[in-house]
Amino acid sequence: MKKILVSLFILGALASCKKKEDPKKTETIDSKFEKYKEHFITNLWDVYPDWASSQGYHKGDSILNVADSAYTKLQLDFAHVQLDSLRAYPLEQLSNNNKTDLHLIQNQLQSTIFNIDKLKSAEWDPSQYNVCGSFAEILNGNYDSVDVRLHHFNIKLKNVPAYYEAAKKNIKNPTIEHTDLAIAQNLGGISVFEKDLNNALSKSKLKAAEKNQIKERAKLAVAAVKEYAKWLKELDNTTPRSFRLGTDLYAKKFDLDIQSSLEVDSIFKIAMTHKAELHQKMFVIADRLWEKYNKKTVKPTDSLTLIRSVIDKISLQHTTPAKFQSEIEKQIPELVAYVKEKDLLYIDPSKPLVVRKEPSYMAGVAGASISAPGPYDKNANTYYNVGSMVGWDKETSESYLREYNDYILQILNIHEAIPGHYTQLVYSNRSPSIIKSILGNGAMIEGWAVYTELMMLESGYKNSDEMWLMYYKWNLRTTCNMILDYSVHTKEMSLEDAMHLLMVEAFQQQAEAEGKWKRVTLSQVQLSSYFTGYTEIYSFREMLKKEQKDAFNLKEFHEKFLSYGSAPVKYIKGLMLQDVKKK
Repeated sequence: MKKILVSLFILGALASCKKKEDPKKTETIDSKFEKYKEHFITNLWDVYPDWASSQGYHKGDSILNVADSAYTKLQLDFAHVQLDSLRAYPLEQLSNNNKTDLHLIQNQLQSTIFNIDKLKSAEWDPSQYNVCGSFAEILNGNYDSVDVRLHHFNIKLKNVPAYYEAAKKNIKNPTIEHTDLAIAQNLGGISVFEKDLNNALSKSKLKAAEKNQIKERAKLAVAAVKEYAKWLKELDNTTPRSFRLGTDLYAKKFDLDIQSSLEVDSIFKIAMTHKAELHQKMFVIADRLWEKYNKKTVKPTDSLTLIRSVIDKISLQHTTPAKFQSEIEKQIPELVAYVKEKDLLYIDPSKPLVVRKEPSYMAGVAGASISAPGPYDKNANTYYNVGSMVGWDKETSESYLREYNDYILQILNIHEAIPGHYTQLVYSNRSPSIIKSILGNGAMIEGWAVYTELMMLESGYKNSDEMWLMYYKWNLRTTCNMILDYSVHTKEMSLEDAMHLLMVEAFQQQAEAEGKWKRVTLSQVQLSSYFTGYTEIYSFREMLKKEQKDAFNLKEFHEKFLSYGSAPVKYIKGLMLQDVKKK
């Protein structure tokens, strides 16, 4: 019996020691994973130097990868090797922060394999081949002297002709829509090698020999771009691929791009229900505003017609094409002041936001966007890109301005700038995890911007029936983005049905509706990210408010939510709930 007791004591002691060692073991695995992440990022930038540059990592600025079979193999080998390496880090033994990072890395690698092996967009999307943007970033950057940047620019120029020759070999049965976009964006970007380059050279102190070499190589680059556009125009493409993805490819791309806790079919059903709810709310307000805007006109019996009539009258309140950008610039400080006054979240005044005309190489997809600096270049400018109406006829400009009337323009600025994209991306760059900064989840990023629109109005911003009606119209756009994207790519929605959805059911102007149709033919899944992310964020906030009651603090929720970087909402939700339970 004594021996048995001694043995039990020893076993108990060993068990106790083992329990005490577990945290050290966890720390060791986390430490190893931290080192792995450093190597992963370094290797990632070796494979994707242009992506690295866009994040503020400029060691590969002089490299232009030629998209040939060897480069495709390099990408696939990298993805498979890294996925194999991740098996060395058991998920359950990692910290919460590293669990999320592992998921993000894994998802990125799986996306690479899917895009190359299954989606094969490199074959049917000629607009993927465009060097103008990466060269423009070198010229416009402030990360080094103009001479150093021009030196990198010069070396990078050498591969431009080979780059486009490889593109021609890759392209097979491209879609008509992506072919047209490729031609327009590449030709539009030629100014980078002429006007922008000459401007940079005029400020440079490089020797004449190198300046001349740059100019000669730039001419060859321009010739290669023009030849590529000419080749696309003359391409004998008798069996162009449809721009529609189809059910299987769309579902897989949705899972990888969105990383939602909900299936795409479920999100689609939620969007359809939400559309009906918005129509009901809009009818109540429009009915109340009817006499103000239609004094002697008889009310229509159809609710959508009534809503449309009131919206059309309010939409006449808008700026001019010449003042469109300046009006945006004027509103930014007003939004900053309001967020501070209401104490909704902290906005870092040291991070510059510059409103600029949308660069020509970006034109053709969205009318307004944010270009944010990466985590390596945190103090660089964030650009608010505003589409230009130069060259538009009067009718098209008027249609566009009615869509972005005085009320909706403010909601657009909330979405794109304060406290939407600009603010969220500043927080993302402050995240302790660089993985979450560089592998940002689009649904979280877009979802946050959409969420802030409602949050601002809930807090009392410009409170009026007109503002709420226009907000609901804007939110209906987000909702119909999801319905449109899913229906077009998986249900063969026609142009006619899409126009009915956008113009009749979503009350959009013709110019906006036509632009959205163009966008859905050029992109896949991205239009679904807005509603999906917004739905998950808002639902999570409302759940916490219900649980915490008086203890819930809106500013704390916002800053805590954003502190995790641009991670998928489902992971942020899990981490925040764990933190709540610890309190």
